[in-house]
Amino acid sequence: MANDPQRRAWWLKTLHQWHWISSAACLIGLLLFAFTGITLNHASQIGAVPVVTNRKAEIPAALREALAARAVEGKAVLDEELAQWFASELSLRIAGAEAEWSPGEIYVSLPRPGGDAWASVDLHSGAVEYERTDRGWIAWLNDLHKGRNTGPAWTWFIDLFAVACLVFAITGLFLLQLHAPRRPATWPMVALGLVIPFVLVLLFIH
Repeated sequence: MANDPQRRAWWLKTLHQWHWISSAACLIGLLLFAFTGITLNHASQIGAVPVVTNRKAEIPAALREALAARAVEGKAVLDEELAQWFASELSLRIAGAEAEWSPGEIYVSLPRPGGDAWASVDLHSGAVEYERTDRGWIAWLNDLHKGRNTGPAWTWFIDLFAVACLVFAITGLFLLQLHAPRRPATWPMVALGLVIPFVLVLLFIH
């Protein structure tokens, strides 16, 4: 490659193109994941006071009787009519959510990034309780970093973002190879990036 100027020029142009495209595509994601890497590493030092919101209501008698008549036990998809009631009365979108059914209660766990939530329906009295815990925006960003309770769309984004990062890193490696003859410090710097974490793992992580 180095002995053929035209071929070298083609590779430089192609690699630079893929390098800048992948860097542009993953720039914001890299900033987010780098920042949350720091916050996750110091999670115990970053204080957060959870904010708990609790709401209570009561389902109509007809709906309560219809739910009690189902006599479902164990895990099952939430009744569509009940999901519509939650949406209209509590502005809570839980259609299609899986619930724990027992003879006297329906319990829905609603985990979310940066907090938690749950809802319960007492089938005897019709009493409904909804509780939401919010641990702040740092916890929210940390959960985005981990993909915790974020749903399939965010999982796909993380996978695509990781592919863009791989393209960015691999094209960068080939560009280093092309520029290395004129930059003697290239490979020592790359080796340093490998040696430092290896030594830290070997000496300080047990």
